[in-house]
Amino acid sequence: MTDLLVLDDVGKSFGALRAVDGVSFSVAAGEVLGIAGPNGSGKSTLFNIITGIPFRPDRGAITFAGERIERLAPHLIARRGIARTFQTETDFETLSVEDNMLTALAQRRDGLGHGERVREARRLLEFVGVAASPDRTAGEISVFDRKKLMIATALALRPKLLLLDEPASGLSQPEVEGTIALIRAINATGVAIVLIEHVISLLMSVSARLVVLNFGSVLASGDPVDVVRDPRVVEAYLGAGAGRDLAAA
Repeated sequence: MTDLLVLDDVGKSFGALRAVDGVSFSVAAGEVLGIAGPNGSGKSTLFNIITGIPFRPDRGAITFAGERIERLAPHLIARRGIARTFQTETDFETLSVEDNMLTALAQRRDGLGHGERVREARRLLEFVGVAASPDRTAGEISVFDRKKLMIATALALRPKLLLLDEPASGLSQPEVEGTIALIRAINATGVAIVLIEHVISLLMSVSARLVVLNFGSVLASGDPVDVVRDPRVVEAYLGAGAGRDLAAA
């Protein structure tokens, strides 16, 4: 498979704190890559420096679809095909669900007319499972639906690569299962996904490979079953016995 995203010795420091320290990995076109690690291990900072929101890396190279992007402005990175979500909902809570989608679609530069944007908004809302609430404000719908709306607004940009930052945070088990189904459906359309998550069962369900960060560096990477069995991962993140339990699941 062709590499879509390549990080080579990427780093970001805040004073003496090395939030991301020499991270290297690649993501193939159409792949789902999971990223795990303790709080403060650099996971969200990594997403920030890939997308340029709100800052760039201090060092290293980031290549997307064969082009160096680490010095590009965030809107230019998005136009090249990278979209992301955040840990907390980033919708306009006083706007309707449909108007949130229309706002996202307005960022596309493909000359869609208003009627075409409305149809595309409704198609994406149907795809993620929020079609029943187009006229309600984003602030009125459930946390799960707001997370799905945030994913839909990212998909409105027609990304080649979607970065999901803890999409299952705060969800019930049935909602986690719904998130797994949605991630698989998105990936089935050909979109590559990099996924940060503390819900390890979700990572194990959807990821072809797993990267574990600790203190800003890659602690382990590879096949998810092998990674969760790694004694370093068990000690740093999963806790005694957790790796064996997950590998056996």
